Amino acid sequence: MTSTLRILGEFTAVRWLRPLRSRAAVERRQRRLLAAHLRFLRRRSPYFAELLAIRTFAELPLMDKRVMMDRFDEINTVGVHRDEALALAIANEKSRDFDEDLGANSVGMSSGTSGHRGLFVVSPAERDGWVGTVLARTLPRGALFGHRIALFLRADNSLYESVGSRAVSFSYFDVHADMAANIDRLREYRPTILVAPPSVLRLIAKAADDGRLPDRPDKVYAVAEVLELSDAARIAASLDQRVIHQLYQCTEGFLAHTCERGTIHLNEDNVIIEREDLGDGRFTPIVTDLRRRAQPIVRYRLGDVLRAREDPCPCGSALGAIERIEGREGDTLSLPTADGRRVPVFADVITRALLYADGFDEYRIVQTAARRLQISLDVLDDRTRNAVTDEVHALADRLGCERPEIVFTEYRHDGGVKLRRVERTWRGSDEEL
Repeated sequence: MTSTLRILGEFTAVRWLRPLRSRAAVERRQRRLLAAHLRFLRRRSPYFAELLAIRTFAELPLMDKRVMMDRFDEINTVGVHRDEALALAIANEKSRDFDEDLGANSVGMSSGTSGHRGLFVVSPAERDGWVGTVLARTLPRGALFGHRIALFLRADNSLYESVGSRAVSFSYFDVHADMAANIDRLREYRPTILVAPPSVLRLIAKAADDGRLPDRPDKVYAVAEVLELSDAARIAASLDQRVIHQLYQCTEGFLAHTCERGTIHLNEDNVIIEREDLGDGRFTPIVTDLRRRAQPIVRYRLGDVLRAREDPCPCGSALGAIERIEGREGDTLSLPTADGRRVPVFADVITRALLYADGFDEYRIVQTAARRLQISLDVLDDRTRNAVTDEVHALADRLGCERPEIVFTEYRHDGGVKLRRVERTWRGSDEEL
């Protein structure tokens, strides 16, 4: 089967032939795909063949980035060696030329938001399936042809370039490049669909406010970074969008998308998401990609914090829904109480608190010590310092924590790395989250 036919087949199935209107239908599909996937792994992956000889799927140990990198040669099923793939990925990163593949397979490198280097390998069939799925879930209803997709990424890859077809044109924008030059290219390209990290979308929104981008895209997608509520509102207003859509895409797979009603749905037609409960509706996803075979992703613990949606989505889809992608579990702040306990402060909680402070646009919060927060603002004056201090102290009081020491610094944006609005660099041995 040719690449074009595979893309069209997946597009058609996702868009029209696989509505999955009930949980029973979703679970039947998952069971069928999982059984076929496990049979494949027993034949083709030495790592999983050994495990599945003595364990059921539910008994398989959890994977993470360390396991994937340590056992890479045994896990993948296409004979790719880790050192060879890593060397190519690093060379591509340094040259900023991402055209070269490893044989027929696409390779790439990801640091994600955890800071640890990872590899991904994708076969041509998987690449085509990804393209068909993404197009089916991003192209506007009733308007399939003539779209121009602008994609801002840290690294290009033939995985993304394969989106190009008669239905759409595609242009890659390097986030490492000069942003003024990117804005000039964007103005000439006039995208109908814009895909970029929230930090880049903020810069594009400012350019639109300044009159440098007279045309507005039909749809805007946020990727790669957590989309904060304040950022979403500002971007939507500047780019004339009813909602800023999200694509939850990472090295471990295409995990979720925003539907036309603005709800983030888990892509459970292709992945199984086990939920490790964190309390208050939050969970960490454990991912099994049922279509990923070159580099199997099976019971992979991501370490992200997601918040479940309780009400069904009015779009009618039976795919699981979430309210928010809140960030990394390891970046949950930990503040002490007077009696020696520690209270977890999720990223979403403290960023919501800062919504009530004004006088600044850009900010970043880093816990650098047991009782210290470093808060970076793009406007540093008495008004903003006092407003932020008051809101952080009020939050600590509501949570029953000691008020943290706050150190203010000037906000500096690095477009070459993923923005993390909230981060915890301090790691205390006595903390319990």
